[in-house]
Amino acid sequence: MNCELFIARRYLFSSQSRSVVNLIAGLSVAAVAMPVAAMIILLSVFNGFESLVKSMYSAFDADLTIIPRQGQTFAQDDLDTAALVRIPGVGAVSYTLEQSALLEHGGRQATATVRGVDDAYTRVFTLDDAVSAGEWRVRLGDLERLVVGQSMAWMLGIRSLADADVTLYAVRRGSFSSLLPLENYTRRTEPVGGVYTLDLDTERTYVLSSLRLAQELFGYPGRASALVVRLEPGADAAGVRRAVAEAVGDDFQVRTRDELRASFYRIMTYEKWGIFFIALLVLVIASFSVVGALAMLIVEKRGDIATLRALGADTGLIRAVFRTEGFLICGLGAVVGIVLGVGASLVQQHFGLIEIPAETFLTKSYPVEFRFADLLAVLAAFAAVAVLLSGITVRSMLKNNE
Repeated sequence: MNCELFIARRYLFSSQSRSVVNLIAGLSVAAVAMPVAAMIILLSVFNGFESLVKSMYSAFDADLTIIPRQGQTFAQDDLDTAALVRIPGVGAVSYTLEQSALLEHGGRQATATVRGVDDAYTRVFTLDDAVSAGEWRVRLGDLERLVVGQSMAWMLGIRSLADADVTLYAVRRGSFSSLLPLENYTRRTEPVGGVYTLDLDTERTYVLSSLRLAQELFGYPGRASALVVRLEPGADAAGVRRAVAEAVGDDFQVRTRDELRASFYRIMTYEKWGIFFIALLVLVIASFSVVGALAMLIVEKRGDIATLRALGADTGLIRAVFRTEGFLICGLGAVVGIVLGVGASLVQQHFGLIEIPAETFLTKSYPVEFRFADLLAVLAAFAAVAVLLSGITVRSMLKNNE
């Protein structure tokens, strides 16, 4: 143990060193620990909500989505799905066709995006857990059915699936008549066979139907707007994407789930690190208690400083003693804060003790996800603050004492 660490530890922990300064040092440890714990918990909560949002969007955003570079639709025969399935890492593929339509039920109307899906859709998306009433199936033999979001069901006044026939209106392509406006629309009336529960925006936006119904409704026989791809667990997403892009050619583009909602995820990232820097500012303010503790300790130990100078200690050694004292106070506070923050995050993550007071939310407890990278970011930021404040305080106080 070097000299400065030995002396600093004696000042902080010695049983013979009990004074108001030691009490202030202890309070400084607590003052530092709380913001460190708060930063870890806040980042973990943001991680939890981010994962929750991604899990919600994963019910409608595939791992990979293949769309045409030009136009809104393409012929289903333009893609060799058998060759795509043979690519290592590709689990399943499914055609979809999306267009906007007007929905009507019981005199109520609402606009929605009708997503027509084929029979392979359930191999790409797992919707069983999201369906809260009825079932997800959009076709029973030749019988067509719709699956709507819970919010859309309430908007249309659907209270029971026993009487839930919805009329869909889509603009007829290639013809327009001002004399007979109803002739400008394709109309289909189908029963609602299932209601799903996800986030509010998705529930109000998407209505699932069979691919055949969507093609007839929108006038796109044999065409699709996208081919969605599910990757095998553990597959290299970047490598599979490159292989799929080579297989489909230059007429198509392959987009990942994150690219489909890039702006939304970017905003979430900005919010997370904005909160991080706000919490860091609170930590800097709390760390000024360490400045006060160091300043009072230097004043109290003026006799010891004179003794050390008489014994041959230079100014650098004396500064190192009190800088180490500041590092010990900050280090203890950081350790206590890490234990509290990581412990609270892991307990909430695994046991969900703190619940959200809302029955309609998608999860009963606050979502939390602890990530080791966030802990390293907090420690790095706090270490920079501790070094800066301790160094400035010691240099300034000892200069005044000289």
